[in-house]
Amino acid sequence: MDDWPAGSFQQFLLTHYHMDHVQGLFPLRWGVGATIPVYGPPDEAGCDDLFKHPGILDFSHTLEPFVVFELQGLRVTPLPLNHSKLTFGYLLESAYSRVAWLSDTAGLPEKTVKFLVNNHPQVMVIDCSHEPRDETPRNHCDLNTVVALNAVIGCPQVILTHISHQFDVWMMDNPLPEGIEAGYDGMTLVLD
Repeated sequence: MDDWPAGSFQQFLLTHYHMDHVQGLFPLRWGVGATIPVYGPPDEAGCDDLFKHPGILDFSHTLEPFVVFELQGLRVTPLPLNHSKLTFGYLLESAYSRVAWLSDTAGLPEKTVKFLVNNHPQVMVIDCSHEPRDETPRNHCDLNTVVALNAVIGCPQVILTHISHQFDVWMMDNPLPEGIEAGYDGMTLVLD
């Protein structure tokens, strides 16, 4: 509430409708003022009763994979991810930068990898819930998966997100590979 006073939000861009990604919308829906568009993947179930009682939120802005749209001066491309519920990542492009936002996912679908290889993001913010593992985890990446993906994609700056407590402990004793860093709450990206 300190950073974003009432009336600050113009729209929301959602990856999917799991509770940990939409829980902040529950109290906001009962706000007053203009309707706030919510963009995200098509999902008939949504989360709990958000669709049944949307308040000032407008969930009619469903997106399709790889269909580009404009949002506050950004070109936004929805990218399919591998998760237990229909989930999109996004390539966010301005005149100066390209950032890939890829949370929650376990690896990436082949079409998404090809798209990223062809579109050269400068920064890739990607799900990495787990320390390196012998077997690929379900629903979320481990560090081995992220390193293997970036060997193909070739992004110069990789920021890990959706980090578990166990992976956080692992990082206290183990360095991350060069070009890969852990994201944190309140992190700001400065792009040239």
